[in-house]
Amino acid sequence: RAAWISSARRALTTAPTDAFATTDPRGRAELRNALTTYLSRTRGVRVDPNCIVISASSGHGISLLARALGGTIAVDAFCLHLHRQLLADEGLLTVPISVDESGTCTDELASTSAESVLLTPTHQFPLGGPLTPARRATALEWATTTGGVIIEDDYDGEFRYDRKPVGALQGIAPQHVAYLGTVSKTLSPAIRIGWMVLPDRLIEPVLATKGPYERWVSSTDQLTLADFIESGRFDSHIRKMRTSYRRRRDQLVATLAQQVPQVRVEGISAGLHAVIRLPSGTEQSVLAAAQARDLGLEGLSVFRHPDVSSVGGDGIVVGYSTPTQSQYSRTLDVLCEVLQATLR
Repeated sequence: RAAWISSARRALTTAPTDAFATTDPRGRAELRNALTTYLSRTRGVRVDPNCIVISASSGHGISLLARALGGTIAVDAFCLHLHRQLLADEGLLTVPISVDESGTCTDELASTSAESVLLTPTHQFPLGGPLTPARRATALEWATTTGGVIIEDDYDGEFRYDRKPVGALQGIAPQHVAYLGTVSKTLSPAIRIGWMVLPDRLIEPVLATKGPYERWVSSTDQLTLADFIESGRFDSHIRKMRTSYRRRRDQLVATLAQQVPQVRVEGISAGLHAVIRLPSGTEQSVLAAAQARDLGLEGLSVFRHPDVSSVGGDGIVVGYSTPTQSQYSRTLDVLCEVLQATLR
């Protein structure tokens, strides 16, 4: 908070007068310039400031892109249900494609009627697998051959713990990938700032949909984030949180292995969540027991596309970044107690 306040004070002190008037729907130039350098350096994104459009969140960006694209979009059979609903609300037909431990089965794209696809290639949500190089190549080949658009939601790309983070898909084919990012995972969802790095053909349609001026994101918050990035405080914060979240995930995996050996944690060592696989038929009883202990969990079934049968097995999605540091060990104990009592 102190670092953010420092950036806010400096940004407000040096802000030009036009920062307090209606502004460009692309977003403040200061933030787009800061993001250009940051995304190129940390995520391998190939970008010009004029290709960046600021949004209020990744969900806001998905809504804007949906209006600009229309038609049919492929989504993972298990994906964030809120994003799937946003696409449906904008009139797009969503068609599911399979997901396994190697990420999205992108070879299925060729057999769909989709003109676009929504992917989380760095760390598939919620199952946790990375998109393998071969499947990345398949997705890009589909896009270049058909003229389709890949929407890349890089929601936690900075948080890889077992190796250096894999670069963004956009860096390979920038004219076929619409890249989405946000500070919701790196800083806080209360800071309503996200960004889109768009292919040239989508910039004007998205801006036309967004409107003639910025109505969604505070200009002063944009200036604050620009300073936060350029001062190095953003990098420092991510390094600190990467260490903290890695320790939390390691503690989760080790504790479950010791106390509840009949479950297993799936997915790579990355991100802010983990999927805990459960014995068949136990998901709903675990969720009910967790609710009785005031423990907030999501069942894996919530994320299943409605056109997909009940394949995929039972499981729960645990957000291990959510509890405060002082609460984490006790919260983990409660999770183990719930699982032990339910699966006994």
